[in-house]
Amino acid sequence: MILAGGLGTRMQTITGPLPKALVPVGGRPFLHHQLSWLAGQHVTSVTMCIGHLGQAVRSYVGDGGDWGLSVTYADEGPHLRGTAGALRLALDQGTLPPTFIVLYGDSYLPVDLAPVISAFERSGCPALMTVFRNEGRWENSNVRYRDERVLLYQKSHPDPAGSGLDFVDYGLSVLRRDVVAERVPRDRTADLAEIFHQLSVEGLLGGHEVKERFFEVGSPSGLRDLEIHLSGPRQ
Repeated sequence: MILAGGLGTRMQTITGPLPKALVPVGGRPFLHHQLSWLAGQHVTSVTMCIGHLGQAVRSYVGDGGDWGLSVTYADEGPHLRGTAGALRLALDQGTLPPTFIVLYGDSYLPVDLAPVISAFERSGCPALMTVFRNEGRWENSNVRYRDERVLLYQKSHPDPAGSGLDFVDYGLSVLRRDVVAERVPRDRTADLAEIFHQLSVEGLLGGHEVKERFFEVGSPSGLRDLEIHLSGPRQ
């Protein structure tokens, strides 16, 4: 599941009429890089959760055949439902698998998926969040993590370091469909951050630490960093 329906307000001076997912990176739309990475991880099926400028995403990606993928869509149209609401729409449309990986349409994550899936299965939790030891470097830290458990996830905190929030949500999670069915109301706006916070408080959020930093095209500086990364020997 790729969440690609947001407004992308920080990037509008750069993207213009394009959604963030299609912003050029190294001469090709960002989604080309993201879908190529997923195909290289042996992913075969993707649902794009689209909304704002979603038709542009449909026109570019199509059925996913150019990347060896099968791509379907959950389209919010002009009435955006939030990150969790988009997953609820996919559930109601019958395109949400029993267990699924979710990531954002502006994130490039140099991580192997197999260890993440193994950690999820080991955890016995209904959801797992990948985390990165951030310590306030790339953005505000929002996770307290220990022994393959997210002990607390709090998206915004006035004193992250003082509260032991040394890690940050890496932007890739694994969930069971039941989490969405039981915790996200139908036809309502809902944020995944609130779901993850509650799961962490209840001791139901597994964790997997990733060692390599994340990249994103949600800001001009993030876009520059990703272009440098992709132009290097790791491309």
